Amino acid sequence: MTRRGSGLGIDFGTSNTVAGHAPDGRPQLIGLEAGATTMPTTFFFDAATRGTLLGGPANRALLEGREGRFMRALKRVLGTPLMHEQRMILTERISLSDLIARFLHQVRARAEAQTGLTFDRVLSGRPVVFHGTDDPREQQAEDDLRACYLAAGFREVDFMPEPEAAAIAAGATHRPGATGLIVDVGGGTSDFSVFRAGDGGVTILASHGVRIGGTDFDRAISLDHVMPLLGRGTRLRKAMGPGHSPVPNAIFADLATWERIPFVNTPQNRRLVAEMARLAEQPQALADLAAVLEEDLGHDLAFAVEAGKIAANDGDAAIRLDAIRAGLSAPLARQAMADSLSRHAAQLREGATETLRRAGLSDTDIDQVIYVGGSSLLSIVQQTLRAQFPDADHRAHEVFTAVADGLAIAAA
Repeated sequence: MTRRGSGLGIDFGTSNTVAGHAPDGRPQLIGLEAGATTMPTTFFFDAATRGTLLGGPANRALLEGREGRFMRALKRVLGTPLMHEQRMILTERISLSDLIARFLHQVRARAEAQTGLTFDRVLSGRPVVFHGTDDPREQQAEDDLRACYLAAGFREVDFMPEPEAAAIAAGATHRPGATGLIVDVGGGTSDFSVFRAGDGGVTILASHGVRIGGTDFDRAISLDHVMPLLGRGTRLRKAMGPGHSPVPNAIFADLATWERIPFVNTPQNRRLVAEMARLAEQPQALADLAAVLEEDLGHDLAFAVEAGKIAANDGDAAIRLDAIRAGLSAPLARQAMADSLSRHAAQLREGATETLRRAGLSDTDIDQVIYVGGSSLLSIVQQTLRAQFPDADHRAHEVFTAVADGLAIAAA
């Protein structure tokens, strides 16, 4: 006889995905990959085998230089027309919505295989806002994600804001009567929840979110420190007559944006860059840009930026770009990174302030600030919030799995 699970909690993230259930009221995470409960939300379409790889194997295929197509950060296109555009991938015309559904189907299948249970019901995390407060794409984004879960085989789909799920998970270790602020900085959004802990669990007082996350941090660093090496901010000679014009910015913005990278390498862009290289005042920079397109190195570049960001969090570092040209690198001092991310730091402060306003509280009412989400480990995130809440206790709580833990508990 088939045994049905009480409900599966899934934290489908911009960068990583985690799933769990709570058969005895305590969260048990699913081993979505060998030896790991966290699975990268990535795809690789292998040109040689015509197969599709997900998660860690997809990342490894890209880094090994195998021929194919890589995709990441698809969560950020929920609610946009890009979700439903049919495009040819390998030998199949498919939409991004179809890809997400297949990914979620794999999560469900692995959870059922590991537990021996059937999961018809899912409680999914969702950012407080996908795009922005009052943005007309908000409902469409949730509708898109619901449709993906249904296509993955779930019969019942419910949603919970991700910081509220993290508050449930963290509440068990929070002293009763105290007021806490969850700061959930993920790959695509930063979400906040104010909660009060009690003997019976946690009460959510207010939630708010802003559309910035780790991929936005990567984009800012890339635009400021890497793209100038590829010609951003340089000039082109006029094709006819004297004078100069700036190199167009659009291609650099797309190359620095995780969800746009798969669509940059087009014949039109390659022709454009070849013409710019012919007219460039700095021909080597444009030649390197041409190499990025010709050799399809956009994701290699983005991973190098991400690695440099992590290294610079601990001290001065460099973004190594040997995949483009031997010896090419972009210095990234810790202060320079902070300068690049200052605008995002201001948005984090504004997000926290708005959450407190909605709860009718002030900064001094917060007893503890709890950080979840991988990007919350960046020093600029915690420095920003420590300055805003100097009297509160600050701690990280299961940054990669707290949301899934809370969803699993709530799903049960």
